[in-house]
Amino acid sequence: MPAKLSCAQLWKLYGNISPKMLEGPDFSPSKKDLQNAGVIGAVQAVDLEINEGEIFVIMGLSGSGKSTLVRLLSGLIAPTMGEIHMDGQDILKMSARELIEVRRHKMGMVFQHFALLPHLSVLQNVMFPLEIQGQAKAAAEARAREVVELVGLEGREDYYPRELSGGQQQRVGIARSLAVEPDLWFLDEPFSALDPLIRREMQDEFMRLQAMLKKTIVFITHDFDEAIRLADRIAIMKDGRVIQVATPEVLVQNPADDYVREFTKHIPRDKVVSVGAVMKAGRAGVGEGLPASAKIADVAAKVVASPEPLTVIDKNGMAIGSIDREQVISVLVGA
Repeated sequence: MPAKLSCAQLWKLYGNISPKMLEGPDFSPSKKDLQNAGVIGAVQAVDLEINEGEIFVIMGLSGSGKSTLVRLLSGLIAPTMGEIHMDGQDILKMSARELIEVRRHKMGMVFQHFALLPHLSVLQNVMFPLEIQGQAKAAAEARAREVVELVGLEGREDYYPRELSGGQQQRVGIARSLAVEPDLWFLDEPFSALDPLIRREMQDEFMRLQAMLKKTIVFITHDFDEAIRLADRIAIMKDGRVIQVATPEVLVQNPADDYVREFTKHIPRDKVVSVGAVMKAGRAGVGEGLPASAKIADVAAKVVASPEPLTVIDKNGMAIGSIDREQVISVLVGA
């Protein structure tokens, strides 16, 4: 199955870029080469494939290039070099009008700053992109009411942004982006401006929506705790380059280099490592069975309390191995 969104050898350079610098089939300047030329490599040689229906998280420290990469993938800015494909179509070969139509009808975007229109009500803010598409007012209003209810703001349709809490304002931003029923949903640190408790609530809401809607999502965050709650896969960026792409579990257990190791070293392993990753395959234990996909944090107490190894089962309920106290404790103490 082809990727929903992909890019190949994607570059975004800023500065005095000479045509000669871009010549040749093996264009691959080092960081020092770019510095000597007075050029900033915001995104460098990025290759990605994002699958249908997955939450793909892009992480990195400030200045790593993650926001620039999302703006490239969403067509907000043009790359210096490279390819970007959506559903097999090269979006870089689209006309300006075609790209605008794709972004209006197939992409939704939510950013850190809510960017709500202060003079419009909740309902009017959510209707706004539909009216830009040219939808009739009655149809736009009906759709807006649907998504307002979906994000839990029913009864607040006539409120203005100033009358809402930060979490409620972010829900309006999410509803507005969902109103166009996007195939691709881009979220750039959407919860980072929220208080911790509200942020947790919004993560829960986000996961509830994803369970219902099954969108393909590109999500930027610098918070690894947030990433491991939400992500199917994570891309770690540094200095404009993607260092590693993997599941949260693989990143923690098998970091590609010292940078990724340092990036992930404070993550509670029990929240990331699954039962299946540490079980003894083959011989079953006792009990009805623990799912192989369960996280160690969720089963640790039960396993440690059992004098015998417990059975591990796959998604079909078949016994595939066992897990005991020693394996759980090795995860808990970071062995």
